[in-house]
Amino acid sequence: MTLTKRAYTAGHFELAIDGHKSTAYVKSVEGGHVRASTIEEPIGPENHRIKHTSVVDIEPFTCDCGMSGLGDVLRWIQSSWRKKFDRRNGQITHANFDLKRTFEHEFYDALISETTFPTLDGAAKEAAFMKIKIQPERIKSSKSSAAPVFVGAGAKQKMWTPSSFRFSIDGIDEMKYTNKIESFTVKQGIKKLYTGEDRFPQIEPTKLEIPNIVGTISLEFADKLLEWYDEYVVKGQSDPKAQKSGSIEYLAPDKKTVLFEISLFGLGMHHLSIAQSSANQDAMKRVKFELYASGIDISGPGSLGLE
Repeated sequence: MTLTKRAYTAGHFELAIDGHKSTAYVKSVEGGHVRASTIEEPIGPENHRIKHTSVVDIEPFTCDCGMSGLGDVLRWIQSSWRKKFDRRNGQITHANFDLKRTFEHEFYDALISETTFPTLDGAAKEAAFMKIKIQPERIKSSKSSAAPVFVGAGAKQKMWTPSSFRFSIDGIDEMKYTNKIESFTVKQGIKKLYTGEDRFPQIEPTKLEIPNIVGTISLEFADKLLEWYDEYVVKGQSDPKAQKSGSIEYLAPDKKTVLFEISLFGLGMHHLSIAQSSANQDAMKRVKFELYASGIDISGPGSLGLE
């Protein structure tokens, strides 16, 4: 018997936000489906329980994207961090092996709930991707026509690598020798409001959760950092005047051109330690630091579409 339908792999899809097809390299996408909560009710004369659904919720979309070509998404993140909450519509289009559309997953009135920046490492050789979570208020899924999907060029992803970055703190010039910044996630709190007549909850943004910044630097260049740690943590001089400002600059492969920058405000020292020492070890002696921040912003000269 000849099959009229054939299964196809999950490697063909397209992301569009507000009608604009993303020029970024989208590595993966998942989620965005409706999930129902269940209720168990005991039955008096019987020794079992019956179950039925109650409220429903929409799972967030999770996307892993290349850094280059993400200008529109970065502006969306910027407006969220600046409390100018911008709700977006978009869709994920799935395609078969012939790059023909087969299924469309649309979302409406969405907010960015999480942004995860990849680990920055001066010795990194592999590609890195930014993970974003998008919380929609409404979704719609349907079969699609056989129109072709957009195939973007992947060369732009080479515009940035995780080894091209610069970390700085006001008054501590040696921080430019930082060799690693661990991955961190900025979360936008979202409150879900259920009303009597609506099946799906309304979503409203709440507080912004700023993570600690964790990194390492060679002990040889950590003198001023150790002095700040001694004054701020050990001696307890941790009033707001002792806090600092800093930034993480994402650089082009030439190590000079700034693609975009994450600014950190109200930086304070949370913890500092010297990496484990072992006999006959040939690794560099490093200091691990952990900083907290009271404010965060993202900006750039426009190399990635962020202005």
